[in-house]
Amino acid sequence: MLRRHMTTRAMGPYIGGKHERAALQEVRNPYDTTLVGEVGLGDAAHLEAAISGAAASFRAWSRAPTHERAGVLERLAHAIEAEQTELAELITRESGKPIRYANAEVARAVSTFRLGAAEARVLGGEVLPSDQLPGAEGRLTLYRRVPRGPIGGISPFNFPLNLVAHKLSPALAIGAPLVLKPAPQAPLTAHRLAELVTAAGAPPHAFDVVHAEPQVAERLATDPRLPVLSFTGSDTVGFHLESVARRKHVTLELGGNAPCLIDETVDLEALLPRVVDAAFANAGQVCIKAQRLFVVKSRFDAFLERFVELTRALAVGDPMDPRTVVGPMIEARHVARVQEWVAEAERGGARRLLGGEARGNLLWPTVLTGTKPDQRVCKDEIFGPVTLVEPVDDFEAGLKACNASRFGIQAAVFTRDLGRALTAYRELDYPGVLVNDAPSFRVDNVPYGGTRDSGQGREGVRFAIQDFTETKLLSLTDL
Repeated sequence: MLRRHMTTRAMGPYIGGKHERAALQEVRNPYDTTLVGEVGLGDAAHLEAAISGAAASFRAWSRAPTHERAGVLERLAHAIEAEQTELAELITRESGKPIRYANAEVARAVSTFRLGAAEARVLGGEVLPSDQLPGAEGRLTLYRRVPRGPIGGISPFNFPLNLVAHKLSPALAIGAPLVLKPAPQAPLTAHRLAELVTAAGAPPHAFDVVHAEPQVAERLATDPRLPVLSFTGSDTVGFHLESVARRKHVTLELGGNAPCLIDETVDLEALLPRVVDAAFANAGQVCIKAQRLFVVKSRFDAFLERFVELTRALAVGDPMDPRTVVGPMIEARHVARVQEWVAEAERGGARRLLGGEARGNLLWPTVLTGTKPDQRVCKDEIFGPVTLVEPVDDFEAGLKACNASRFGIQAAVFTRDLGRALTAYRELDYPGVLVNDAPSFRVDNVPYGGTRDSGQGREGVRFAIQDFTETKLLSLTDL
């Protein structure tokens, strides 16, 4: 068992390679309310210092040699790996994420930064044939990708390290300064990461972190000195920021409502453990958690019985216990919100087969069936430990049920029929289609992001670099 109730030192806004003084706020563990540490609340002056520093340092950092940028990323990955135990513990204590998943997040962050180092070393462009018409002969035409400018970033609480890494790794790879507002509930991990970035040799203002109130942080979307905004969070906030971010390149990684379709050809015992984990890991506070499960009628009863049985056996409680799968929700208001959505579904005729009770910020895993498409548990992102299991007449009906959503990030299909797998890839309106795996599966080099109300743009280091850069053309000819 890892150490408990250890507090970190106070961390002020991290600007220009050092912590600045600011009024301190407590960060408390959502499981037992113990003090985790204190974080400085940045104001408009702090944010101005970070943005002006990023703008002033952009030209030199973006022109730093490849080996320098790649070296920073390689040393950063090594430092995170060396500090894995401490970082995982910090993630668990400030966000409530069970330690088993916090350890996995740190390992993924190491990979994300190593991917950034590799991409920094191959970032280039292409030579193009420009002699497409008579009179255009004798020219050398090429382009390379260059950073658009400094980046404003806003990150969520549920992956306080690796979702920051998915903004920072491509930014360091291209030499673009990043000014980050971390999640208010879990800001300490990002501040520690900033210290490690400086120790890895990045120049001042390569990565500044300012914990600030939303009305202050909105400047990340409106200030013209930050031509890129990279936001991860709720669709309501994301689309508001997009509306005020004039003349910016905006990427939005927003909410989800991931479906799974299970047909009659599969081995239920083989798939059930990963689907259960995808439904309830980290109390369902994952935007690609398995929220809607559709099972063909011939297998529905057998699937539902085993799904409920395995869900009942999940360990709920102390996130520092390595056995725990379902830890606390981040705040009491979200426990109340999820319980109200479940009660609304029950008033509308849904059956609650398991769960629903709460103690503090713990909410026990809940299984519903008999829901209706217009209920919030169906149409919105529940972001909690609730999953729906519904029968469908056949595979084609299941595909239609999966597509009945305003969200779109990843969908999962379980089948042994190759033709059905290819049909699902063609017909499902999701940027990611996973066959015989849960919708929560993600590795950090693949394109990841949403469409419709799930956002725009892609993460995955190489794909984020495409969003953070633009082409610059050279056409060279003799006089």
